[in-house]
Amino acid sequence: MSDTIDYGNLMHHAMRGLIKKVLRDVAQNGLPGQHHFFITFDTMHPDVEIADWLSDRYPDEMTIVMQHWFDGLDVTDEGFSVTLNFGDAPEPLYVPYDSIRTFVDPSVEFGLRFEIQDDEDAAPAEADNDPDEVAEKPAGDGEVVSLDSFRK
Repeated sequence: MSDTIDYGNLMHHAMRGLIKKVLRDVAQNGLPGQHHFFITFDTMHPDVEIADWLSDRYPDEMTIVMQHWFDGLDVTDEGFSVTLNFGDAPEPLYVPYDSIRTFVDPSVEFGLRFEIQDDEDAAPAEADNDPDEVAEKPAGDGEVVSLDSFRK
């Protein structure tokens, strides 16, 4: 037994559970209203499955947009798979929850960020899975939950 409670890992686990629940609801019922997601993930995570040309283009991380068109959303306990459109070319992806760095729903100014100690200065790369959506960035003054603000 440890001498301390590992709140950081507990929060990460809870936040990933929230993402899983939201994606399961979307898989069953579709996206409600104006909801849409920007999901940034680590493309180097050993369990990420993306096309070679995508991993070449985004060797560290990429941001996908789930909004107008996506297909085959399948949500498991470990991650989710989905087919997205990249310049009129449908591509299947598998994203484990452990690879997710940010999850943002700009329609309600909600966001989660998973802090990565090794690579704090890296700038995110955006995937152009829909040319109309790439220009759209999360707007507003929504709060992003950062676990580092709670750590000593």
